[in-house]
Amino acid sequence: MKTVIITGANGNLGRAVTKEFLDKNYRVLATVSNDTARADFQTHPNLEVAVVNLTHENETYEFIRNSIGKYRVIDAALLLVGGFAQGALAAASGEDIHQQIALNFETAYYVTRPLFAHLMENKKGRIVLIGARPALNPAQGKDLIAYSLSKSLLFKLAELLNEAAKGADVSVSVVVPSTLDTPLNRKSMPGANPDNWVKPLEIAETLEFLVSDKSKSLKETVLKIYNNA
Repeated sequence: MKTVIITGANGNLGRAVTKEFLDKNYRVLATVSNDTARADFQTHPNLEVAVVNLTHENETYEFIRNSIGKYRVIDAALLLVGGFAQGALAAASGEDIHQQIALNFETAYYVTRPLFAHLMENKKGRIVLIGARPALNPAQGKDLIAYSLSKSLLFKLAELLNEAAKGADVSVSVVVPSTLDTPLNRKSMPGANPDNWVKPLEIAETLEFLVSDKSKSLKETVLKIYNNA
């Protein structure tokens, strides 16, 4: 049984990913931000839910260290925590930039830093980051400056770590979804056709593929999952 960390496990995407991995017989170490979110999960023999403030480096480090100490080997991490903010350059203050970087980049970095060392020691493992199309597409990103800049750091982080992992069976991938088909998005965009969006289950299945042995030959992977959005 492989052991995987899933951050942001109580979000729309996180719930789908957690279910997919449990259904595929993984041991899941899920993180949430508060006790209320932890109470939303039903008991499962292969599920452990922890309250972790991933914006705090020391707290995140302790969670990773304790997880390794308990299970000896962590096989993968799916880093789903993130947040969205609108605003072109004129509207994006320095504080807005800092907030988005803390939410979208630092939460991933604080997990990745100790975990990557563990994977390299074992010479095997997977980390999957969640990118964003505006970070790749300037036409979309120009009106989402803080969000786009924060997400762009994830692509660079993956490039740097994949270079450092040459020769080991360690890979950092970035999955880039377009609009997710969630209740909130349906409510906020009533005129759009949700059939063009990406289902959370589709993302979950892709993440499981990236973590599984079926993806062994893939390196430096960036997967764009856009459907017709």
